[in-house]
Amino acid sequence: MSAPHITHWEAANPPTENLLLEIMKKQGLNPVSWSNGPYDTYSPRKHKYFRVIYVVRGSITFVMPALNLRLELKPGDRLELPAGIVHRVEIGTEGVTCVEGHIE
Repeated sequence: MSAPHITHWEAANPPTENLLLEIMKKQGLNPVSWSNGPYDTYSPRKHKYFRVIYVVRGSITFVMPALNLRLELKPGDRLELPAGIVHRVEIGTEGVTCVEGHIE
């Protein structure tokens, strides 16, 4: 099993949702947008597919106890989450909007 990988947005200004959707489409992903309110959480889970997630607004933290990882994503940050990794999710104080695509 490969490890999760985060790429932080390096530009001074965060990207727009449309730019992130375009980037994902060019990468052959079929992105969808989703949002959560402040302080929402997801209990531990795993997925059968490889996920690519970009943060548009707000913040989200992926916690992977078995890997001793806690990855916080802010606007523009990208997470590549391999299939089968158990993780839980914590949404930041402003809520979060993400675009996500996956590879089965």
